Amino acid sequence: MSKKEPANVGVAIMAEINRYKCKLCGYIYSPLRGEPHNGIPAGTPFEDLPETYVCPICGMEGKGKIGKWGFDEWVPTKFVCSVCGYVYDQNRGEPHRGIKAGTPFSKLPDDYRCPVCNLDPKIKKEFGPVGTNGFEPLYV
Repeated sequence: MSKKEPANVGVAIMAEINRYKCKLCGYIYSPLRGEPHNGIPAGTPFEDLPETYVCPICGMEGKGKIGKWGFDEWVPTKFVCSVCGYVYDQNRGEPHRGIKAGTPFSKLPDDYRCPVCNLDPKIKKEFGPVGTNGFEPLYV
């Protein structure tokens, strides 16, 4: 990411990616990861999965062949800081910092900084300010 791009450009791109969650076991298929171990490269949209696709967790655990029909679209509501592990939960927000409960991660201000990393001088010296581009969806 160039220095001229807003801090949450990567977040906006991540938010546009459709992910799908298995109704039975909770496994989340993300095109960002794909399933290379099953021959599905990263970048493969859910819609382009073969008709023979089955949930890798349900299939492995013997729960049956849960196909694409067993998945619903899923939108992450929690994001984890890749530096310190702090979790931003949109349902909780950060009211003490003026971010109301229910604020989606993609709607955080451009100058948002991880509250934990921002307080630690060692992290600030090593990594600089950790903004939204330092977070990833939490798959729970």
